Amino acid sequence: MISIDMNQEPTLNAHNKDEFPPAHTAEHLLNQTMGRMFGCERSRNTHVERKKSKINFLLERPLTQEEVAAVESKINELIAADLPVTYEFVTRDNIPEGVTLAKLPENASDALRLVRIGDYDICACLGTHVASTKEIGTFRITSTSWTPLETGGSFRIVFRTEISEQ
Repeated sequence: MISIDMNQEPTLNAHNKDEFPPAHTAEHLLNQTMGRMFGCERSRNTHVERKKSKINFLLERPLTQEEVAAVESKINELIAADLPVTYEFVTRDNIPEGVTLAKLPENASDALRLVRIGDYDICACLGTHVASTKEIGTFRITSTSWTPLETGGSFRIVFRTEISEQ
């Protein structure tokens, strides 16, 4: 992989969202976990906020309560692992294997910022994140719902992150 010369400031698209970094980083973990556990693509429909966040996945069936508990447990395991969150800049023609650009707007710049969470997740993203997963706090799935569709289904997960005051 050829990275962009970091002596020069890469030109990136402006980011138009103001995410809550712990929840936004948890959303990355949730996307990767859902893909690994259930074979679905990263969500194209997320809404991340401090109080609650929502994310939809295309699934042919709803998850069971046991599967939802397993997802929540896996995310909290990753948080406890204290994985580093790092950034790198690449050009579109030097994207690492497994990184999809499907969520990028058509007018996205040639220079892209990749966000890595340890060896667990990597994706193109301009949002704000914590420095390590331990800063996320506790991850809780507060509700789920499923809407059947002719070509599959939309499974919504509502979640929140809770940073304990010590």
